[in-house]
Amino acid sequence: MTPDSFSDGGLFLQPKKAVARAQQMIEEGADIVDIGGESTRPGSKLVSDDEEIKRVIPVINKIRNKFPNIIISVDSYKSEVVKEALLEGASMVNSLGGFSFDPNLVSVLKKSYVPVLIYHIKGKPQNMQKVKIIYKDIVGDIKCFFKKQISLGISQGLKREQFAIDPGIGFGKTVEQNLEILKRLSEFKSLGLPIAIGVSRKSHLGSILQNELKLAILPLPMERLEASLAETAVAVLNGARIVRTHDILQTKKFLVVLDKLK
Repeated sequence: MTPDSFSDGGLFLQPKKAVARAQQMIEEGADIVDIGGESTRPGSKLVSDDEEIKRVIPVINKIRNKFPNIIISVDSYKSEVVKEALLEGASMVNSLGGFSFDPNLVSVLKKSYVPVLIYHIKGKPQNMQKVKIIYKDIVGDIKCFFKKQISLGISQGLKREQFAIDPGIGFGKTVEQNLEILKRLSEFKSLGLPIAIGVSRKSHLGSILQNELKLAILPLPMERLEASLAETAVAVLNGARIVRTHDILQTKKFLVVLDKLK
């Protein structure tokens, strides 16, 4: 529900179009519909709580009324946005940075026993890819982040079983670091929590394709499906159980066969 997201920004700003898109996603096999009102692409601009609420709440309401059994995830780290979304029928929270950007989010979640997916970021969307990106040990550092965020939530009343984790591919990482995370994804299983992964159409895939295939132009987001599925395969084989994707039907078909081969 944004004008500036890297792949589908501006396509579903009207609630009617957003609901139609949600219906298509559900018919194609999506288990969760994730709705966000603030782009987190590199260099994106901050959006006020009021604007974010204005963008997502009508859509959550309409999707919940039309599809009472679907899991609706609100993609927000802001306590006020999440509070309104849960009241309107959201049944899951997808929070960039966990509680690091808005500590009040914990108190909102205490009142509603819903799953919380926290995804890692180094820096902020506005600058995360503009500075030198250094980790001591990328997987170890991200695991430390998860442990701190989960401990914070538990100390204030949340339950460990509410949490799922996402290492945040592309959020303050280089191309090489993204690949290392995927290759070592199984190391996150030691936390004992569901692992989510989101690689769909991301810019590092365009960079890999351009460099390896000697392309004159960086492939557009919608031209990165095959590359997305390659990384998805590695992620799922290494323990990912939730896959975020723009291309639901293609990914669903891909995963059905991959699951048969595991």
